[in-house]
Amino acid sequence: DFLVDLNRRVRDEIGYVVRLEPGVQSCEETLGRRSGSCRDSAWLLVQILRQLGFAARFVSGYLIQLASEEPAIETAAAPSKDSVALHAWAEVYLPGAGWIGFDPTSGLLAAEGHIPLACTPEASDAAPITGSVEPSEVEFSYSLSAHRMNETPGVAKPYADQQWSQIEQLAHVVDADLAAGDVRLTMGGEPTFVGLDEPESPQWNGDAMGALKRNRAVTLIRRIQEKAAPGALLHFGQGKWYPGEVLPRWALSCHWRADGIPVWERGDLIAQEDQDYGLHNADAFEFMEALTRRLQVSSTNIIAAFEDAFYYLWKERRLPINVDAVDSKLANAREREELARVFERGLAEPVGYVLPIRRRQHESRLYWSSQLWFLRPKRLLLLQGDSPIGYRLPLDSLPWVAPDDIQYEYEDDPFADRERLPSHKAPRMDLFEANPADDPLPAPPIVSESSKSAVRPALCVEAREGRLHVFLPYTPKLPDYLDLLSAVEETCIYLDRPVWIEGYPPPSDPRLKSFSVTPDPGVIEVNLPPASSWDELQEINTLVFEEARRARLTAEKFMQDGRHAATGGGNHIVLGGATAADSPLLRRPDLLRSMVAFWQNHPSLSFLFSGSFIGPTSQYPRVDEARMDALYELEIAFD
Repeated sequence: DFLVDLNRRVRDEIGYVVRLEPGVQSCEETLGRRSGSCRDSAWLLVQILRQLGFAARFVSGYLIQLASEEPAIETAAAPSKDSVALHAWAEVYLPGAGWIGFDPTSGLLAAEGHIPLACTPEASDAAPITGSVEPSEVEFSYSLSAHRMNETPGVAKPYADQQWSQIEQLAHVVDADLAAGDVRLTMGGEPTFVGLDEPESPQWNGDAMGALKRNRAVTLIRRIQEKAAPGALLHFGQGKWYPGEVLPRWALSCHWRADGIPVWERGDLIAQEDQDYGLHNADAFEFMEALTRRLQVSSTNIIAAFEDAFYYLWKERRLPINVDAVDSKLANAREREELARVFERGLAEPVGYVLPIRRRQHESRLYWSSQLWFLRPKRLLLLQGDSPIGYRLPLDSLPWVAPDDIQYEYEDDPFADRERLPSHKAPRMDLFEANPADDPLPAPPIVSESSKSAVRPALCVEAREGRLHVFLPYTPKLPDYLDLLSAVEETCIYLDRPVWIEGYPPPSDPRLKSFSVTPDPGVIEVNLPPASSWDELQEINTLVFEEARRARLTAEKFMQDGRHAATGGGNHIVLGGATAADSPLLRRPDLLRSMVAFWQNHPSLSFLFSGSFIGPTSQYPRVDEARMDALYELEIAFD
């Protein structure tokens, strides 16, 4: 470690210059100029090593640098093509290890690209030509070139250029055949990535969650969104929740309209994860109050949400007498952090603000309706935890509604005509200057009488980590969701304040495209948007893999012995149709069995089918008719 640090320090302190003058600078001259060629830095390192008592020698030879299979990350320097050049470095003798090469020009150890020609005690002894000559008319020149004897397929470039060209030609032929047969097939995928940094940490080898994993995922989804989907919404919600996990996993998603109309126009109004904007409760209330004016609902329906003081005081009373609530010494780290967070903020301070809201229609006019919640305690007390307050609302404390009076919301029939999406409209900034009339206070619910008109969905705003978080309620119709989202963005513009959008994502709709980035054990998984052609599929995959590398993520892992291993996780291929009516599996269910049989009888392929892998096994070397009939009956509705 000492020698590695010393080699890096020479690299950092001595600037590299191309010096065509003959000879080697003295160490004093190199230190005085703080610059030198490779031979000057190498000779300086040799003398430093000797002064420290190490046996060292000067090395002259070739440096061969091969171009990387993948483009260099922006912060790294790498050759764009194969090169070979004269070079010099140093070697130090370590008992038990022998002569070890150090290259002070790069700050790295000598590797397979360093080919030594001469190793000498003095730098001058390594010169290829010595002596003196008389004046001569002959010009001396030399040339160096590198040629790869055998270029084997690699992870980043598994095919030669000619092979890839043939694959592309075949893909276009397949596209033409599908179009001619009116097969409206779409294809998506779920590539997985691991981090280039901290490769041995649990988050890249088994754990689903991790601080670095989330940071890389946010960077990746922002990069992809900027290039593939300008005008898209970045949504930061919750994902899968598996047994044994304390909280649900996070899920980052990007949503945009297929017709090109922006869903969220101002990307700068989506808050940055690593930036503290210095916002607090007062800012959250100001945002909510301005939003009510934009939605034309009464601000008297805003409800302050508090932590349950009784619960946390009970937790405090159970602590040992010689510990403080802020430093509770609880064995469970999450409970310890939660208790400290609550008591540092104070139980008298609101956590955030809640606005019950629902889209209603009256006399062919759509409008947003709000209503004050009646609760048994005077305050709205949240369920304990550290999730967004929208997930911790005490919905079981709302007024009772008889089962026959409950108005259920269902997803639309996938084959039914859909409501038109709103066109691009000018912002309604004038609404922020108009205060809607306060709603008359409704009468409290009568005991044992069903409260039919209760508004249960709620939009929440809270300040966390110095930024504002807006929790969007469940909205079953996409036009209503987009209208609510526009109101939130216009409030951001009015107050010049970025927000973090969380809560419920937009409802599923074929007119809305999306992709997501989610954590899986040991990996980050990217759920790609479906593509209907080879060119579209190639474009999105190329973009994702390029941006993943720039976000310091890679799609391969290497074992300590150099073996290549798959990243693991999902890494699936998904087939279907843009809509249920377009799905070739539903339009031609008679072909479903033959497709499953095809995948099962091709050993190089595997197919994810409703959560189970269908593929060749020793138990079923060939397709069994009865088994295929059962699969056909089970998966007839697969899309």
